[in-house]
Amino acid sequence: MTVLPDDGLSLAAEFPDATHEQWQRLVEGVLRKSGKEASGEAAEHALSTTLQDGLTTRPLYTAPAPGDATGDTGNATDTGFPGFAPFVRGGTPQGNAASGWDVRQRHLGTDPVRVNEAVLADLENGVTSLWLTVGRGGLPVDGLARALDGVYLDLAPVSLDPGAEFADAARAFLALCAERGVSPHAVRASLGADPFGHEARTGEALDLGEAAELAKITSADYPGVRALTVDALPYHEAGGSAAEELGLSLATGVAYLRALTGAGLSVEAALGQLEFRYSATADQFLTICKLRAARRLWARVAEASGAPAAGAQRQHVVTSPVMMTRRDPWVNMLRTTVACMAAGVGGADSVTVLPFDHELGLPDAFARRIARNTSTILLEESHLARVIDPAGGSYYVERLTDELAHAAWAFFQTVEKAGGQAAALRSGLVADRLAATWAERSKKLAKRREPITGVSEFPLLSEKPVVREPAPAQPAGGLPRVRRDESYEALRARSDAHLAATGARPRIFLAALGPAAAHTARATFASNLFQAGGVEPVHDPVSVDPATAAEAYTASGADGMAVLCSSDALYEEQAEAVAAALRAAGATTVYLAGKPGTAESAVDAYVFAGCDAVAVLSSVLDRMGVAS
Repeated sequence: MTVLPDDGLSLAAEFPDATHEQWQRLVEGVLRKSGKEASGEAAEHALSTTLQDGLTTRPLYTAPAPGDATGDTGNATDTGFPGFAPFVRGGTPQGNAASGWDVRQRHLGTDPVRVNEAVLADLENGVTSLWLTVGRGGLPVDGLARALDGVYLDLAPVSLDPGAEFADAARAFLALCAERGVSPHAVRASLGADPFGHEARTGEALDLGEAAELAKITSADYPGVRALTVDALPYHEAGGSAAEELGLSLATGVAYLRALTGAGLSVEAALGQLEFRYSATADQFLTICKLRAARRLWARVAEASGAPAAGAQRQHVVTSPVMMTRRDPWVNMLRTTVACMAAGVGGADSVTVLPFDHELGLPDAFARRIARNTSTILLEESHLARVIDPAGGSYYVERLTDELAHAAWAFFQTVEKAGGQAAALRSGLVADRLAATWAERSKKLAKRREPITGVSEFPLLSEKPVVREPAPAQPAGGLPRVRRDESYEALRARSDAHLAATGARPRIFLAALGPAAAHTARATFASNLFQAGGVEPVHDPVSVDPATAAEAYTASGADGMAVLCSSDALYEEQAEAVAAALRAAGATTVYLAGKPGTAESAVDAYVFAGCDAVAVLSSVLDRMGVAS
């Protein structure tokens, strides 16, 4: 981290420096409020959070100790200045401060006329570049000219996502530019050749030589065009962690560098032919650090290749498809806003905000408008791009950036030892590693330790489904595409089918004991839990006792299920009698909301914070006879 000279204007100079121990005492106070006692490092450890990739976020980050080269930041490498190696702080000296990031809208349609209408509407209302899917699952190559009718190709950069048809799509696009009289020096585009990305998606291997020949043409004649894209989204969408996404993008980029230099390009020219694509999630700090770490890692590759000054990584960042939900999709607007902010703060060159209805089919005009306006508000109203590297200098950000870079580099080395990206894909190394990572994350999702608002937390069973025209089928056959909501979506689909067949959702009776102060917390918990699986909780009357429980259960229309909700003290007094009354009225299974072992002789099972919600809900639906 750069130390500024003493100019007599130090902030808070009249106050003594706080020691690490003083900050630690504040951490101890926070821990004490939760009813736990610990001091020093133990207090920090108790409030730390374990992330994927073996990373940990701590409650306290302080400046390096005097004489300590790395200190608490853990970063032995100077982050440098924006626009200079190692490019941690940005690929250009001014960052996004000059004009903001490039607002790039994605278009998935297959009809050139409809795509053209959407494209023109976007360009007229704040979008600054276009991202078009071409070939299988998108526009036909011969429809590209119609889709771009009325688009000034010397003003609006175009990014192609052409899959296996990258050579044909590139020729068609460059011919279109020539036909419209656009000078080769004025063309700004990314042609999207990505053989390994396509192989990851489909399992179909493509010829790297053809991509290298395309790069030779663009390098010689089109200085504003990049021929190849290193797309890390297939690995993110297969469940990969941040370090795995970075490591695989690095391995892909290195493989492309070898192919391009082997075809005769200089290292500098080859570096200039690559654009990298990453995901941005609602975990804002991890996203910020991931983009900073990506630039640092690629700068290291450029340095090792003998061209350190050419190592500025061009980044296109897309809000994560994995985090998008199909239920309560309006919440996706909030997720993509946070992700877009993180991408901008992290220094992305181009940002694509996926429409909130992305997972439901082709987005409508309203969804596209909200997507593009997300960037516009952050740029024009929040002035997010007016500060160069706004997260730089934060001890937390610098430490997490450094740790993430090391974790990604270690995985990159694993891939290289396995023979490189092609060998790692074909041997199953990549698929197995990502599957293991997703399996671990799925456990957290199932236990709601990673909550999904509107799905696993605060679901709304009465919401009307948002219906969209189906999107074109995308190429498949390679790595899977996972979504955070997939387990809960399967449960909700069972409930929907039951509703369609019977006219009612499966129901469970909430038998709340005692006054509201005693049962509200656990009744709310149980209500949220069961709704996450599409089970309608009936909490009427507000409270029951042994004398009224049977009648209330019968009136609820519950499907053989009831759950006791109250305090531990009232469970001790009433659980056995109330459970007996519920069973006499027809309840075949009685749950208790609380610690396992409470009123053990009275109930059949427990629901509690940290339980496997997916397993519990699947079992409930099975017992209710709801078809899977």
